[in-house]
Amino acid sequence: MKVGFVSLGCSKNLIDTEMAIGLFKNNKFEIVNDVEKAEIIVINTCGFIESAKQEAIDTILEMAQYKKNGNCKYIVAMGCLVQRYKSELEKAIPEVDLFITIDEYNKFWDKISNLLNNKINNNCTNLEYMDRVISTGTNTAYLKIAEGCSNKCTYCSIPYIRGPYISRPMEDILKEAKKLSSQGIKELIVIAQDTTKYGEDLYGKPKLSELLNELCKIDGFEWIRFLYAYPESITDELIETVKNNDKICNYFDIPIQHISDTVLKRMNRKTTGMKIEELIKKIKSKIPNAILRTSLIVGFPGETEEDFGKLYDFVKKGYFNKLGVFMYSKEDGTPAARLKEQIHHNTKKKRYNQIMGIAREISKENLKALIGKQYKVLIENITFDNKFYIGRTYMDIPDTDGIVIIKNTKENILGKFVDCKITDIKNYDLIGDICNE
Repeated sequence: MKVGFVSLGCSKNLIDTEMAIGLFKNNKFEIVNDVEKAEIIVINTCGFIESAKQEAIDTILEMAQYKKNGNCKYIVAMGCLVQRYKSELEKAIPEVDLFITIDEYNKFWDKISNLLNNKINNNCTNLEYMDRVISTGTNTAYLKIAEGCSNKCTYCSIPYIRGPYISRPMEDILKEAKKLSSQGIKELIVIAQDTTKYGEDLYGKPKLSELLNELCKIDGFEWIRFLYAYPESITDELIETVKNNDKICNYFDIPIQHISDTVLKRMNRKTTGMKIEELIKKIKSKIPNAILRTSLIVGFPGETEEDFGKLYDFVKKGYFNKLGVFMYSKEDGTPAARLKEQIHHNTKKKRYNQIMGIAREISKENLKALIGKQYKVLIENITFDNKFYIGRTYMDIPDTDGIVIIKNTKENILGKFVDCKITDIKNYDLIGDICNE
């Protein structure tokens, strides 16, 4: 049978999808990219915030149309939304033949086999990291080093969906990384809900620096980066590790969420505004070309005009090269959802627009400063008309940050690193020319 997949949400969810693809493939199913051709459609859902939940439901209903009017015989839904609302979804969307929660991933193939009345292949029954099929192209792959989260931020549903933080053994991670390298992966992106907590539960102390040093010893990788580094856990050792390893991209993704101590405390964040600013200055002093990315939440319950003013003034300082903003989303079961001082949607939207307005100005100035400079670019794609190559520098992560647009020189450079001179900017992207030898 032909199987198609739709993966929603974050890169951590994508890895689960890749493991599911690998499981179907190992059990002799044909994987198709076009869901119109699929006889089984698997949707990996996100249930993090309200907009993600709505997207997941809309996607399930859209895929159900292929069952009604197309080739599809079975719809399978898995992931975070299913973990949170399985019983409600079973009643509301009967078009779905099978809902699989995250807790049931260890029985994944049993459930698929029961659905299809197939005989189980006992060699390939559960989701496995080593058997996953990379869906992010031939150059880049994500490497998940832990599951769940134990931070218990008051706005976040992840601990209730994914459970407590559980680190993977380092030897298993390195084994998977070596396999990815042998497959030709050039860029390795280390992820977890909080990468900086890696190892605390397993080894009694943080081990991210040690893990990164070990990954750097593996031949084949040219870029290694890690995402979602919580500010209170970024140590001097980690900064030095980034500074001293050429393979590790000078890129810090630090989700600070806010700068007001009052709001940070209500969020149950383990730091203060002053400590955040001190950390940023330390990173910039140690690694002047470090790219800093963050995410912020506006409209958190009880956020006053004074709190927002502190955030606004902080963003104006221009510390961050990349910045994403979310309007607070009231999530079922979280402590913040029970707070009385909920902010009106219009106020949230106004504050969101104000922060994004500054962020755009800062981004434009930062990009202008790159004109005339030379960078190593990983070429990942080519436009449909074959006129331009599309690539990224170390300053950009896939599907989140900008790209580099390079005129086609008629030389096949797909999948290669090239030196490129930046000549112009377009919105959040760079335009460049390949440097002559």
